[in-house]
Amino acid sequence: MTDSVLFEELNTACGRVIGRATLNTPRSLNALSLEMIQLLDARVADWQGRDEVVAIWLEGAGGRALSAGGDVVALHGAAVKHAGHERNPFAEQYFAEEYRLDYRLHTSVTPVICWADGVVMGGGMGLMQGSQFRLVTPRSRLAMPEITIGLFPDVGASWFLNRLPGHTGLFLGLTGVHLNARDALDLGLADRFLDADPEDVLKALLENHYDGDRQADRARLHHQLRDLSISPTGLPAAISDHRDTIESLCDGASVNEVVARILGHKQCDGWLDKARKTLAAGCPQTMHLVWEQLHRARHLSLAEALRMEWCLAVQCCLHPDFREGVRALLIDKDGSPRFRHRSVDEVSADYIDGFFRCPADAHPLADLG
Repeated sequence: MTDSVLFEELNTACGRVIGRATLNTPRSLNALSLEMIQLLDARVADWQGRDEVVAIWLEGAGGRALSAGGDVVALHGAAVKHAGHERNPFAEQYFAEEYRLDYRLHTSVTPVICWADGVVMGGGMGLMQGSQFRLVTPRSRLAMPEITIGLFPDVGASWFLNRLPGHTGLFLGLTGVHLNARDALDLGLADRFLDADPEDVLKALLENHYDGDRQADRARLHHQLRDLSISPTGLPAAISDHRDTIESLCDGASVNEVVARILGHKQCDGWLDKARKTLAAGCPQTMHLVWEQLHRARHLSLAEALRMEWCLAVQCCLHPDFREGVRALLIDKDGSPRFRHRSVDEVSADYIDGFFRCPADAHPLADLG
């Protein structure tokens, strides 16, 4: 038996159950391996099928992260192995199973409560955004940082970034900027702010009396979490404070124009300067993918967006920039990726169009939705 995900069934005062799943690889900040995805998907499916399970609680072990993202080291190894090939079986399986898990969470009738403490990035954001109750803390740090490794904001980001106000989703995807709990609440990426021990929160939820009526039981969870939540007083409101600037910088007719506007905006503002520097060092291929994924997914359902993202993710693993980005960040750790294109202006539309082509005869997520 593996312990990469810990499962526990907690009895409520009325004899019903809250299922608890703990991602348990704290040394990697609970990065999601394929095994972890498979274990979590199977157990969540089991809990969803049982009437006595009134909620599913999702958290990360170690006190530092819910999850820092997907297992990009394993994906890098598969990308190196299949370099020059037309297919990458591991990448195809990994992303299909990860996105299927994300979809299961989004569509769960059994409420999912996500304790989004610490680092929540990439694949961790997929789990969090699929949950019905997204709880943030003073330590929460959210981001979609794929601009640094030649990937793109996936796990349903084409869908949830498009639902943020104005051009905020585009800005987050291009700059990989970190959000605190207040930012997440202001954007609608989180539901409640709690400065409490998760054990105490769970204890309070377990003391509720649930009667098996899904709507009524969900209301009980809602009211309990509302009563436990507080205002994130004292946390900076970076997104709200910079909202007008973000809208101005991202108001362009093309990604080339938007990138130029952000890179040209040099002010004595630490938060914006950090976002600009991340973009400047980022992958030009990803800049185009972020722009295109958001535009193409604007009117797509979640299932359609995930099918599109699967094609993009698998294609990224067949192209050199993802291999190079992960090498520079996590393998050799030299911090100097040599991406295929030197600037956003060197990337052609035909090159980007190729990422949206399905490499498989049959799409593995065709049954979603």
